[in-house]
Amino acid sequence: MVASLSTLVLLLCVISTVAWYSCLYFLKLNNNTQKKTLPPGPPGLPIFGNLLSLDPDLHTYFAGLAQIHGPILKLRLGSKLSIVITSPAMAREVLKENDTVFANRDVPAAGRSATYGGSDIAWTPYGPEWRMLRKVCVLKMLSNATLDSVYDLRRNEMRKTVSYLYGRVGSAVNIGEQVFLTVMNVITNMMWGGAVEGAERESMGAEFRELVAEITQLLGKPNVSDFFPGLARFDLQGVEKQMHALVGRFDGMFERMIDRRTKVEGQDGESREMKDFLQFLLKLKDEAGDSKTPLTIIHVKALLMDMVTGGTDTSSNTIEFAMAEMMHNPEIMKRVQEELEVVVGKDNMVEESHIHKLSYLQAVMKETLRLHPVLPLLIPHCPSETTNVGGYRIPKGSQVFLNVWAIHRDPSIWENPLKFDPTRFLDAKWDFSGNDFNYFPFGSGRRICAGIAMAERTVLYFLATLLHLFDWTIPQGEKLDVSEKFGIVLKKKIPLVAIPTPRLSNPDLYN
Repeated sequence: MVASLSTLVLLLCVISTVAWYSCLYFLKLNNNTQKKTLPPGPPGLPIFGNLLSLDPDLHTYFAGLAQIHGPILKLRLGSKLSIVITSPAMAREVLKENDTVFANRDVPAAGRSATYGGSDIAWTPYGPEWRMLRKVCVLKMLSNATLDSVYDLRRNEMRKTVSYLYGRVGSAVNIGEQVFLTVMNVITNMMWGGAVEGAERESMGAEFRELVAEITQLLGKPNVSDFFPGLARFDLQGVEKQMHALVGRFDGMFERMIDRRTKVEGQDGESREMKDFLQFLLKLKDEAGDSKTPLTIIHVKALLMDMVTGGTDTSSNTIEFAMAEMMHNPEIMKRVQEELEVVVGKDNMVEESHIHKLSYLQAVMKETLRLHPVLPLLIPHCPSETTNVGGYRIPKGSQVFLNVWAIHRDPSIWENPLKFDPTRFLDAKWDFSGNDFNYFPFGSGRRICAGIAMAERTVLYFLATLLHLFDWTIPQGEKLDVSEKFGIVLKKKIPLVAIPTPRLSNPDLYN
């Protein structure tokens, strides 16, 4: 009896202990589950998720959802999980505290096709190959020293633009078109210098403009292959087929330029100094042949593709937005021109050496990029492992958007956020380093834009030249607005058309 009682007591103790630890386990499990739930978001349909409710203007649509569901939310786009972040604090978690985890990209089928299988700096996965490409771009190809060495190329193109505008005095000019062509010519001249001249160069500039527009359109086109990866091999919308055709046309141009440059090198020998990016890249390719991560001819073409597509629309659209905002606020344009008269002088052309002294014009560019960031949602990130952000679980392989456009217009951060006010940037507090997550138009962390130095020079030099040499007015009966058209690259919805009038009396400045 005593033994049976002892056994019963022991059994009850064991049961109680197991029950106690079981309760603790399930409480802990429940807490962990709560901590690691997915972010909130709008309900979706079976199979399609939220696909059918998407608004074409994703930046404003996502901003509206954030007002309902909070600064981090989820969307089901077909079989893909997308996370949208509209908070500086959570952007910091993604781009700084968990930078390595989120250093990969969510590569769309069109992007992979456009860049030789994702062999460029934008889409290559984080790792040794990406680090090699980043080093080539930031430390070599797009460094300040290298950009200084090709300044004459940019200057010559700018002089041609000034001469063209002088010939159009009194007539309406589509500023966006002219800026795009000029930036394109600047970039192609920087890529292969004097190798393309005359009529061939002009026709190539026009062809590039058409191709870039088509590529940008395909990159922003909703694609079944991205929403349902299991169907990607069928290319149901023909997006990859169309992109391959466009890339083939680019590839033909690249091949011609590479062949021409190789023949020139063979004639001139090893002592020829670097005059353009293509020559520099080909030299690097030859020198890095035995490296563990060599620069290949595919990488060279992919980087040229980045320069053509990434350096044209972005800079030209920023210039067009800045011009539109200043024409919409004439007192701001007047202040910029007064600064130019002091720094440059009425009898001189703008040079890049003047740029660092134009503090108000720099503030205008920063304010333009606040209101109209080049990539309103940046390029989507993709975590390499499941991670917590803001107390929510972000699964490995999900698509992560950072709504820079909405953060830059957040009234809790910016006073009068919809007002174009460059003076907010005069205290030098804000820069493009990506360290302040209230303002990061070029991104942040390891995948921050590699072309910041070139973008600054291009935008500031071109704006300074346009505003120093010309006054600008809207044609009679036309209406000026600054509304946006969403895309991978943010564009002005209605093209800016304006009439140039010479400001300076010396005609030699315009020839």
